[in-house]
Amino acid sequence: MSEERLFTFRNRWFTVSVLGTIAIAVVSALIGFVWLPSVQRDAQFAGIWNAICSAAGVPREWYAGGTAVEPKEKLTSVEMTPQLLDKVSANSIGRGATLALRCTMCHGERGMSEANSPNLAGQYASVIYKQLIDFQKGARSSAVMSPMVTNLSDQDMRDLAAYYSNLPRPPAQRKVSDALAPPIVAHGAPMRNIAPCAVCHGGIDTKAGSPWLDGLPAAYTKSQLIAFANGMRTNDIDGVMRNVARNMTPEEIDAAAMYYARELNAGR
Repeated sequence: MSEERLFTFRNRWFTVSVLGTIAIAVVSALIGFVWLPSVQRDAQFAGIWNAICSAAGVPREWYAGGTAVEPKEKLTSVEMTPQLLDKVSANSIGRGATLALRCTMCHGERGMSEANSPNLAGQYASVIYKQLIDFQKGARSSAVMSPMVTNLSDQDMRDLAAYYSNLPRPPAQRKVSDALAPPIVAHGAPMRNIAPCAVCHGGIDTKAGSPWLDGLPAAYTKSQLIAFANGMRTNDIDGVMRNVARNMTPEEIDAAAMYYARELNAGR
């Protein structure tokens, strides 16, 4: 039996094993802490040092030599809670109905659009309120909506939200069967960090600030997913929708938009 020591660098196989393990660790660290974070478009990943710090979970105020990295885009300032506008008064609904007369061209007389604008009938009041504030403060931009909300007071926006949320949603029987839901809607894509749409947008649960999507025009939903994916829209809370949309394929975006618009060929 050989008396040669196994764990010594004079043993060629031990040396190769140690160096191979070190090489794998270095390559893994470079991929996980440098390359993968740096290819993201988010502001906190700008630069190698910021990418490493972000991947390692270092607090943002430690980035860039002790100063927080300010995002280039304007983000939402609305703090969403389940209690926000959960109770509305009849007076608020009445005032909102009057204010909504200027909105009928795009959003319909009873909150149902025929112009590929979002349907607002039965939408959560907190969602409508948040979007109005985001348009007014520049966190979300639109050539049509931004000028429309410029002179609205906070109470005006609350009243509009109360009115539209009080309108009946589209008839449930027009909804496409859940059995026809495309995989991206029903199951998400866990390997790409995409949860099922219904987790936030109703069906399974509802996350504060997430809109009810059922019945939205397909063209509108598709355009918003594309805007989130390419960073043109940035008012989502904590970047949730941007992270989801940029990991979706064009086919998945089409399928989701068609499904929520109740088109029978959704996902096919």
